[in-house]
Amino acid sequence: MSTVLFLFLLVSEGTARAQQASSPGALGVRRVELAPEDAQSVAEVAVSPGLSTVFIFDSELSREAVELQGRERFSVLDAGQSTLRFVPSEGISAGERFRLTVGFQDGAAPATATFVLVAHPARSEALVEVYRHKRGVETYQEEARQARVEAQQCREENERLRAERNAPGGLTGLISTAVLDKRGVDFHDLGRLVSQSPGVSPVARWVYAYRTSRRVAVVVEFDAAGAAQPWNATGATLRGKANEELKVLQVWQSGPVSPDSRGQRVVVEAEAASERFQGSFTLKLWEADGHRTVTLGNVIFPEQSENARSGEH
Repeated sequence: MSTVLFLFLLVSEGTARAQQASSPGALGVRRVELAPEDAQSVAEVAVSPGLSTVFIFDSELSREAVELQGRERFSVLDAGQSTLRFVPSEGISAGERFRLTVGFQDGAAPATATFVLVAHPARSEALVEVYRHKRGVETYQEEARQARVEAQQCREENERLRAERNAPGGLTGLISTAVLDKRGVDFHDLGRLVSQSPGVSPVARWVYAYRTSRRVAVVVEFDAAGAAQPWNATGATLRGKANEELKVLQVWQSGPVSPDSRGQRVVVEAEAASERFQGSFTLKLWEADGHRTVTLGNVIFPEQSENARSGEH
């Protein structure tokens, strides 16, 4: 695997599919309003193994009335006066559903609320605010502020995509969009440094890490014999030890990993213009239904050179 091949992968527009990935991990603040006349409504909330989800209620909870289906599948369940925090264990599988019911102390309607926790291999809703009464103007102002931030992020993302679409191909395109500068591409063959969760297929055969001035990428070549059924990566996250996440830009796969194919590769490209994105990361890849998830630990990207940090090229 060479730097030239990596550059080709970044600019290739062949038949292999490419997926624009949204920002992974925590999905932001979720707000749920419970109407007294609609006590039977059930909201679905995304949860993920090892990631914390916190419910904040505007009413005091009855701790005795908190019921979580499959409680033994959660490593943490902590009920406070008006908060509820839980962490799914690593043993839950994508698509599993757990019914959560809570009761309130004041006796007002609705007296209880029900949610369905839906397991996802890497994405979770970190904070869920639940309102039984009318919200104050401050919460609407905060929601509007968050909407403005998200809209600005969307505009910046659209501008980036337009700039890359209008850029020329090949090395010229990489230089024109400042993805590649005079420092070139730094490369690590991670060899046996990377760890993979046991008993999971397909099995990573080789793993390579790259860094340019604004991007990082992980290239994983899979052992074709490790997948009894064809496997295609449809999403990815890159999470550091401090729980920080890189913004995944795209997931590219050369073809389905299956016993009939050999040397299939997956490329995960992410933004990492800051020097703080150093150290060890965990890469998670999942297929469409999320049932077969590949987790690779100890992914370490090349450090920026002294010239790159000082601006001297």
